[in-house]
Amino acid sequence: MNRKKKKRGAEKNGRLRDQLRKAAEGLKDKSERAKNMNEETKKEQEAAQETQSPEVPETQSLEDDAQALAAELEKVKAQCDEYLDLAQRKQAEFANYRRRTEGIRQEAFDDGRRDAIEKLLPVIDNLERALSAAGEEESGLKSGVEMVLRQTKETFGKMGVEEIDPLGQPFDAELHNAVMQGGADEGEPGTVCLVLQKGYKLGSRVIRHAMVKVVAG
Repeated sequence: MNRKKKKRGAEKNGRLRDQLRKAAEGLKDKSERAKNMNEETKKEQEAAQETQSPEVPETQSLEDDAQALAAELEKVKAQCDEYLDLAQRKQAEFANYRRRTEGIRQEAFDDGRRDAIEKLLPVIDNLERALSAAGEEESGLKSGVEMVLRQTKETFGKMGVEEIDPLGQPFDAELHNAVMQGGADEGEPGTVCLVLQKGYKLGSRVIRHAMVKVVAG
């Protein structure tokens, strides 16, 4: 009887030990799994922090680069505006200089042309006097003088030279030079009754005033 009791007691104790051992092993497994899970969670968090942490400085770096580029762009734009303004001023100065030089050149050319025409006017005067002295009689000499006079006046006309022959016209101090005074029987008061020497002008510039006799008035 006692043996049976001891045997049952031993079996019961063995079962309890097995249960305790299995429970301990289960707790150990759970503990290891929890530990492993904690380590994996920690690693994931560290990895997430490592992945996310550079984003802040990278974003800040991009913003800094953008601000630097904007500042550089403004600087370059200001320089471009300055260079454009300088180029426009130089272009305007050159245009003014060119106009001035062209005006000076044209004026010098016109002065030279007027001087040359003025020196040729006595030639025309003498040709006209020669024709007046020849009278009505036709001759080869007279025809030659007429041809030379006609060609000279045609050349003057092509150059823009105009003749001032104010016979019967009102006296104009801008065009005429009164050297004699006529009587009331010679025409209307204040008009030219005799042209002693024809005048000439080039455009609006008088090369030589017409020498005239004016009726008193």
